[in-house]
Amino acid sequence: MRSIFKFRLGHFFSDRRGNVAVMFALAIVPVMSAIGSAVDYTRATQIRAKLQAAADTAILMAVGRTEITSDAKSAQKKAEAFYAAQAALLGVPDSKIKIKITDSTAGRTATATFSADVKTRFAKFVGLSTVDVAGTAKGTGPVATYIDFYLLLDNTPSMGVAATPADVTKMVANTPDKCAFACHDTSDANNYYKLAKNLGVQTRIDVVRQATEKLMDTAANTEIVSDQFRMAIYQFANSCGTSGPTTITPLTGNLSSAKTAASKIDLMTMPYQGFNNDQCTDFDGVATALNLAIAPPGAGVLGAPQKYVFLVSDGVSDAYYPGTCTKPTTGGRCQEPFKPLNCTLMKNRGIKVAVLYTTYLSLPTNAWYNSWIAPFNKGPYGPSVNSEIAKNMEACASPGFYFEVSPTQGIAEAMDALFKKAVSQARLTQ
Repeated sequence: MRSIFKFRLGHFFSDRRGNVAVMFALAIVPVMSAIGSAVDYTRATQIRAKLQAAADTAILMAVGRTEITSDAKSAQKKAEAFYAAQAALLGVPDSKIKIKITDSTAGRTATATFSADVKTRFAKFVGLSTVDVAGTAKGTGPVATYIDFYLLLDNTPSMGVAATPADVTKMVANTPDKCAFACHDTSDANNYYKLAKNLGVQTRIDVVRQATEKLMDTAANTEIVSDQFRMAIYQFANSCGTSGPTTITPLTGNLSSAKTAASKIDLMTMPYQGFNNDQCTDFDGVATALNLAIAPPGAGVLGAPQKYVFLVSDGVSDAYYPGTCTKPTTGGRCQEPFKPLNCTLMKNRGIKVAVLYTTYLSLPTNAWYNSWIAPFNKGPYGPSVNSEIAKNMEACASPGFYFEVSPTQGIAEAMDALFKKAVSQARLTQ
């Protein structure tokens, strides 16, 4: 009997078939914890992806067209509020985000860092109550630089000259005194101004008018936000002997109305030939008056725009300056190249000056031209690096903002190029 008992007892201790159940019971806890943790981790990853999308959207808002007009602090608050609302919808209202927005010369840069503690559903049973998630986002966008443009357009009698050599030839062939000028003499029903119209001759002032209208369209199509570019248009004077400049349109952000106003740009009138001894181009007086009319320039932000003057002229003064003229005078009448000092005063105030020099055409059949203008306007059509007129006009311009238009080039294209260059080089300065 004892031997049977010993056999049974030994068999019991040597039997291993129940270990599977014991081992499974011991392993079920870590296995289920691992599965639960995987589910929690997957869920946390999905929530992180959604938080990342919310952060990306917040950054895009901050640098987008709707917020670019706001200052950095306001844009930051709106972006953070948007993210917080999205995080709450995702069930992680305690998610934190820090957004930094910087406006610089390169534009606006916005960066974000976010984090959240995603509560677990299964891993908490093994002591892991949350899963930490985090991420970053970054975006850039252009800052709307605000600029006021003041167009000063020469409409004096010399801008009545035919615009191209072909038009000059046509006017010379159809006038008894071989004159290429379309003088706007209101006392003469058959004046050369009307003759040019009848002949289909385009004068310089016609081209300037068309170019100015086109420039308003360019500005409207370029601006990022409304009122980013404001325009004021002036011409020297409506009539000879009137002090200028004459306002075509005051400073306005309504570029459509500015274009309509530009259609009124026209050649200066004269009551009769020889009125005021033909002293109709008072550059000094016009430039001084315009300088006084322009408010101090700002940094190019909303409420503090940068200031640009666009001067379009053939660069020859003709006014009564007997004591200060740089060239010989006749009865005090001063005919001389435009003085760069007029522009220096503006540039010293921080105003940018863009100059479009409409090359003063050579008029070899005109005795007045040969006596008084030709000495400082050398070359077949006047343009030359050695031309005193050209050099003075270039000295007037801010660096990089000088453009000379030869008879075969387009004034419209030149004005457009100057505008685009001004916008591309506009920078915040504070």
